[in-house]
Amino acid sequence: MKKTVKTLSLLLCLLFMFSVVLPAANGINTAEPGKTAIINPYENIDWSAVRGYKTALHTHTNASDGDPTLKESIQRHVETGFDIVATTDHGTVNYSWADVNENKFIYNVMKLVGRTEGDLVYLGSEGTFDDGRSYVLKTENGDDYLYVDNSQRVMRVPYGIENNAVSVNAHVNSWFVDYHDNSITTYADAIKGVQKAGGVCVINHPGEYTKARYELHSADAYNPESFNYWYHINKFASLLEKYDRCIGVDVNSKGDDRTRFDRILWDELLKRFAPNGKNIFAICSSDAHQLNKIDTGYVIALLPEQTSSALSQALLNGEFFGGSHCIGNYEELVQIASALKEFYGETDLYKEVSAKAEEMAQRVHLIEIGELDPDSSIGVTYSVLDDDGWCTAATQPAITSITIDEGGTITVSSENALLVRWISDGKLIATTTADESSFSVADYSGKLGSYVRAEVFGEGGILYTQPFIISNGASAVKIVDSGFFDFGVLDFLVGVFNNWFEIISRFFSNLF
Repeated sequence: MKKTVKTLSLLLCLLFMFSVVLPAANGINTAEPGKTAIINPYENIDWSAVRGYKTALHTHTNASDGDPTLKESIQRHVETGFDIVATTDHGTVNYSWADVNENKFIYNVMKLVGRTEGDLVYLGSEGTFDDGRSYVLKTENGDDYLYVDNSQRVMRVPYGIENNAVSVNAHVNSWFVDYHDNSITTYADAIKGVQKAGGVCVINHPGEYTKARYELHSADAYNPESFNYWYHINKFASLLEKYDRCIGVDVNSKGDDRTRFDRILWDELLKRFAPNGKNIFAICSSDAHQLNKIDTGYVIALLPEQTSSALSQALLNGEFFGGSHCIGNYEELVQIASALKEFYGETDLYKEVSAKAEEMAQRVHLIEIGELDPDSSIGVTYSVLDDDGWCTAATQPAITSITIDEGGTITVSSENALLVRWISDGKLIATTTADESSFSVADYSGKLGSYVRAEVFGEGGILYTQPFIISNGASAVKIVDSGFFDFGVLDFLVGVFNNWFEIISRFFSNLF
């Protein structure tokens, strides 16, 4: 449903005693464009010297509000092939996997409100998992590693935490520095603290905070004509502009129900940053509170060595891919199904993707006619995981190299992939097969904005590259609009009110 901007603005004025006039949309003036140059975040990667490490950057245990103990969580990460794991409980800095690691205040509050239960079970210096495999923890050159059966090695990311534990979902994950603040804090507080300490952080699942997760259609989510989304786009842009240790946003996590529109936010931010030659990176994660969510989302970090310093630098440079076994966006699945049919015919995979998209459309229809409750019934996700969280696909897509030639052709080489989708300014520009995965910027010069990014799809899920910035002589644009004012700790009410307004609007539209 199209947002009613004037009504929203009026009611928000009453709420905040503050009026905001929406500015005109930013434009790009291309005056005397010069030679096109492409800024490649993977330019310094020696593909023969790096390995893609499967990395979990966001996961929980019963030290905060997760179901599994740390030992259970680590065992499942080992079983699903993770090489690097960050334990990021709410308000709880992770210092160790060997010993009990808790924030007593957070743990007791979570128990009091029924969000966690059971004893805290850690690994000790050595032991045996429930599946019978033995393990030992070792510290090598300052990093902690878990060796399983003297073969598999998993690195612990130091100081993992989900910040803003007692705030209203303004969640920021950080790593590598011993930082936390369990007072009532904002996005800005947490990001500023991590920046000052020299860590790395990311804005978690923004669709949860903005309430974009409750939208039914992509056209409505993060539409800057809505005050709610105009406000949040500017809010996130202002933070990312000011703090360079905040690398970007989470765009696909925990099965992609609540994040299914957050790729739109990513693109809206890139429309502002890319013309200025700046990049915004995106991660995927599981945000796993249950064992069956652990393999939903992940990052493939391109590292010359399995160390925390190498991982930190890769995150800051954008030398990684987001990966997910799940897609919750209807429009994306329709496009993928169409391309699968065009290039490969009516295969079983085409039928599966197409059927899931149809199920999504039917769910939305039932919500719109009032037969389903929108708050509890929106989420439908295409997934290659079974109900217990085990991957059912025989292969996983992998990107083996990315090259850009002097003519401006980007080539993404991959394995176990079927499609490469090319996105610019939030629009699908082209879809190629994985075997013909080259994209010539010159061929699409009339359709491109100041960046292009690739999505690699295969039977086992999807990988998101970081954007390639296209420098073509376009003039810079404002990153933060004139008239934006940060409401700080109260700004969660913008999203909450927007969600209420949408539900009320649907209710009355169904009456008449």
